[in-house]
Amino acid sequence: MRAGADQAGLNTFQPLLSVDMDIGVFGSNWAYCDRLSSYVARMISHNRTDSLLFANLFSSAINELLETIFRTHSPSGRFTCSVARSGEIDRVRLSLPADAEVKAFYDTALARLTQSDAPEQYRASLFSEGPLDLSIGLFELAVDYDARFSLDLEIPDMLHITADLALDKAKI
Repeated sequence: MRAGADQAGLNTFQPLLSVDMDIGVFGSNWAYCDRLSSYVARMISHNRTDSLLFANLFSSAINELLETIFRTHSPSGRFTCSVARSGEIDRVRLSLPADAEVKAFYDTALARLTQSDAPEQYRASLFSEGPLDLSIGLFELAVDYDARFSLDLEIPDMLHITADLALDKAKI
């Protein structure tokens, strides 16, 4: 698992696409997670060695991010999902409305991903009979996809989550 997306290398990433919508619209229908992840994956996979495999992996990965946002976001504002690429790294940047409670959730969740027992926490969440751990999708990305995350909480009423994915090299 890698911790902390590389913000210094931001200039080397070339933008591929960006989708912007109202968070209330996005949060109104669970199916939007799958539809948006499938669309984005198809749009960015065209030049990968095995574009079908890459699209499937990327769709699964971004779907986990979108489902986390579906479950945990502020009730109103704009939601943006953008993807940029540098070599084999795809950078997903999600901007969403966030009050103090939402920011605290993401701050705590991403801090848990850097702990040495993150794989054990993930497996425990998978097999738990209690309520769903809302950060399980983030754990899946960190543990199974070796995703690197960063979080920007400095903007009032907003947060930015960055996930760097190297799916061509993923050990899935």
